[in-house]
Amino acid sequence: MPAAPDVPDPRAVREDALSAISDDAGAGSSPTGARDELSDRDHRILALEGRTFRYVGAKERAIREEIGISKVAYFVRLNALLEEPAALRAAPSVVHRLRGRRTSDPGAPAADGDHRVA
Repeated sequence: MPAAPDVPDPRAVREDALSAISDDAGAGSSPTGARDELSDRDHRILALEGRTFRYVGAKERAIREEIGISKVAYFVRLNALLEEPAALRAAPSVVHRLRGRRTSDPGAPAADGDHRVA
């Protein structure tokens, strides 16, 4: 009998997402609250998003192994990065592509009916 897949505890997933947000929220903040620079993790997220993956699950594995956060925390941070000017300066093509996918035409819904990146 095959082993059941590991199903993470929902509380742990939420804590991972919240800790990833709080870890990055204070880094590089100016007195006005605007972020001037991206953290190393943010740069790795943008670099990973610029890559192409051939196999099912390869991106999730890369998120876990290379960045060290859960898939949920990754996409929460990625969506927040799309609103930051520093991310646009660091990886303009990636940010524009993902913004376009996230804010697609309301008349033409995505295959799953969702307009968000994650």
